[in-house]
Amino acid sequence: MRMSGARLGLCVLCGLPASGKSTLARGLRRRLPQHQGWACALLTYDELIPPEAFRAREPGAEPDPSLPHWKQSRRELLQCLERLLQALLTGDPLAAPGPTSQPAWERFLACCHRQGLLRSMEGGGHRYCAQTAGSGPLYIILDDNFYYQSMRYEVFQLARKYSLSYCQIFLESPLECCLQRNRLRSHPLPDQTIHLMASKIEMPDLKKNAWEQNSLILQSSDCTSENEQIIALLAAALENPVKQTEENTEQKEADRNICAASAVHQADQTCRRLVSQAMKEARDKNILPSELKSLAEELNKLKAEFLEDVRQGNSLKSQLSVQNQCSDPDTSGISVFQLEAANIVNKYIFK
Repeated sequence: MRMSGARLGLCVLCGLPASGKSTLARGLRRRLPQHQGWACALLTYDELIPPEAFRAREPGAEPDPSLPHWKQSRRELLQCLERLLQALLTGDPLAAPGPTSQPAWERFLACCHRQGLLRSMEGGGHRYCAQTAGSGPLYIILDDNFYYQSMRYEVFQLARKYSLSYCQIFLESPLECCLQRNRLRSHPLPDQTIHLMASKIEMPDLKKNAWEQNSLILQSSDCTSENEQIIALLAAALENPVKQTEENTEQKEADRNICAASAVHQADQTCRRLVSQAMKEARDKNILPSELKSLAEELNKLKAEFLEDVRQGNSLKSQLSVQNQCSDPDTSGISVFQLEAANIVNKYIFK
């Protein structure tokens, strides 16, 4: 499927608006061919997604059951990118994705044309083949905010699907600096948009997400195309393309995280029920109000400690709770809590 040894890489630039991503992207596009011998293409989302995609629905307009326009535009852009990757890897003519709108496809083609990624096929008819300059690697840099991990993960999935290289560069910049730079732009974003994005942005989590291992988190002041850390990251990613066989491992990791969160929620609900039952049993035994208060404090302390163990996954209790792919807390770790709660209640009943 891969053309004569061609190596392709996807590099995601992420960070707040006006943090310096586009400046870095343009610098890399100049430097990589000159100093590394790598071809480099740039997909700037601000140029490929029209501004109207981000406009709010008019008051009184009919509800639209489809995806929000900006989400739909992002999806279409990824579909266009996938068709380009397929053409680069196979040598087949470039074909428009079925569900993609014609304007989105035409914007994408124009962007690729300007960067020398396409050549017209004989016979015309708006049929194109993908091409790269020379026989060296090609890096495609995606310049966007990518403030949610899920946005970056969609690009990673493309890299995994076609065994491409993948890396991320996250530019950190003080919020006030971004606001000041943004105000100097010819078409600035509203301050509130950047404030909102700053409150929601998700940095790469190298410890939690195996797929984000090839990431750099740099201060925007350090992010120049001459930064050796960046060049080293790009080179390392080229030497270690994402393997399709990693999918199962990664999916299991994601499933484990979901299971752990679910186990905490289930354990909390069940513990609340058991504490209520224990308190009712104590009241039925005519325990004094002052002792009922002490009993409630002990049971709530036990519940808090138990739930923290489940969250941290560092004790026998939590191992029992989340073992065997989300086993039921009522029949595993909860039994430990129930036993300890009963011991506490009995201490008050049999005084």
